[in-house]
Amino acid sequence: MKLMKVVMIALPILAAAMPALAERAYSPEEQKNKEIVLDFYQKALNDKDFEAASKYLGKYIQHNPLAADGPEGLRGFIEFLKKTYPHSKSEITRVMVDGNYVILRVHAIREPGDRGSAIVDIFRVENNKIEEHWDSVQPIPEKSANTNTMF
Repeated sequence: MKLMKVVMIALPILAAAMPALAERAYSPEEQKNKEIVLDFYQKALNDKDFEAASKYLGKYIQHNPLAADGPEGLRGFIEFLKKTYPHSKSEITRVMVDGNYVILRVHAIREPGDRGSAIVDIFRVENNKIEEHWDSVQPIPEKSANTNTMF
C-alpha cells in the first residue's frame, strides 16, 4: 500500500518532469542504460524472445504485484504473450533517463484494432543489467474528457 501511495504521488511529478528529462543531454552511463533498456524492451515485448532479452537481466526484481518475480517470471510473461497475444506490440513514445533509472512511456496494443493501454515502465539498471522494474498501466478509454493525447 505504501508503494502505491508513492507511485500515485510520483507519477504526476514524473509526468511534469518528462520533457526536461527527455530533452537534456545524457551522461555516457545514462546513454548506455537507455540503449540497454530499449534493446531489452524490443526483444522482450515486441520480438517476444526471452533468450535474446535475458542477456540484459540481473535479479530483475518485479514490483508489479500481478507479475511473477525474477527472470523466470519474465519468461512466463513472454510465453503468455506469445500464446495469448501473438500480435501484441508496444510502441515507446517517450524515453527519460535519470542516472540508473530509465523511464518509458509506452502505447501497448495486445490485439490489432484495440485502443490499448498507456504504460509507464521504470527500470533500474546497474552494471549494464536490469535489476528492478516498476510499471503503471492505464487502459485507453473510448472517450476522453479532454482533447489531449495520452502520449
